[in-house]
Amino acid sequence: MTARAADRARYDRATAHLDAPLALVDLDAFDANADDLVRRAGGKPVRVASKSVRCRALLERVLAKEGFAGIMSFTLAESLWLARSGFDDILLAYPSADRAGFAELAGDPKLASAVTVMVDDVAQLDLIDAARAGGREVVRVCLELDTSLKLLGGRLRVGARRSPLHSPAQVADVARAVARRPGFRLVGLMAYEGHVAGVGDAVAGRPLRSRAVRLMQAAARRELAERRAAVVRAVRAVAPDLEYVNGGGTGSVQHTAAEDAVTEIAAGSGLYVPRLFDNYTSFTGRPAALFAQPVVRRPGVGVVTVLGGGYPASGAAGPDRLPVPYLPEGLRYDPQEGAGEVQTPLLGSPADDLLIGDKVWFRHAKAGELCERFDVLHLVEGDAVTATVPTYRGEGHTFL
Repeated sequence: MTARAADRARYDRATAHLDAPLALVDLDAFDANADDLVRRAGGKPVRVASKSVRCRALLERVLAKEGFAGIMSFTLAESLWLARSGFDDILLAYPSADRAGFAELAGDPKLASAVTVMVDDVAQLDLIDAARAGGREVVRVCLELDTSLKLLGGRLRVGARRSPLHSPAQVADVARAVARRPGFRLVGLMAYEGHVAGVGDAVAGRPLRSRAVRLMQAAARRELAERRAAVVRAVRAVAPDLEYVNGGGTGSVQHTAAEDAVTEIAAGSGLYVPRLFDNYTSFTGRPAALFAQPVVRRPGVGVVTVLGGGYPASGAAGPDRLPVPYLPEGLRYDPQEGAGEVQTPLLGSPADDLLIGDKVWFRHAKAGELCERFDVLHLVEGDAVTATVPTYRGEGHTFL
């Protein structure tokens, strides 16, 4: 029996009393992945990206582990909810235009001390000030550095279009604007190198593309390490008591941690290890989050139909954004139908061994987005469900 077949047997036994659709997290794999992130971080604390987890119970579990500290959130409303729930170190990774949220933040000392907001433009400070509604709490601020690699005099850009702040001078200018402004305190700097941390460099069947990605990433790491160090020096000249410099992501943990200028690492997807994180030379994780769909039809030889399953991930549309049939091994989509809203036909010889009501296990393309489809996660240890915990959705929250 292969390791994957053994996992399938475990998951089927653990959930035999549960009807699909359902989602589970294999805690043995989750914990092993967490330990690997800490190992790769080389002694620097790992801040957990909540958008990749979207479950309070699992955030609590990982933050209880040595080597993890703090949350990187994705909306202001989520940040405030987490702070009210007892989390006390929350970095909002994206700028916000949530005026009501800023009024709440500026009016509550507990929230203001727990949450740091992201800024890359003085206009964002204006929005926060206009939204204060009389609240006088000091708002903690983090600046975001654009990590993209610019070549040919800027005519070629590699990397996500995030912050407009690319050079040390640009970041220092905004740092000075924050420092001069009453009601704000600059506490952090963030730089997410998504073109390194979030792009696989060992794509199966694509050796030339994989080599090109590795060459690009090596050049990007060299350029960013030098520029990030210069930016940190420029910002510390304005804010000597800067609390942290955050960088990295699941696919670049050890590379980013090696930079002296970086004080902490961000990671989240590496806990669940969705399918987009299969193609890396820098690490190998264990799939920890899966969902099951029930077989509801057997249209013919080599075909079964499962209920639902059309859960595409965000990003540029393409086959890599679809969930992948994972267990039993050997199933594939019908290219004429793909993953369907209400039903999904699956092809392959394993279909002939599946009966009506059996479970087919899938892996989502991205990590936390799976939790937008399910109210609860069944936590599996060995071959038993040991707990069932709500996702954000299960607690009544869809933040974005």
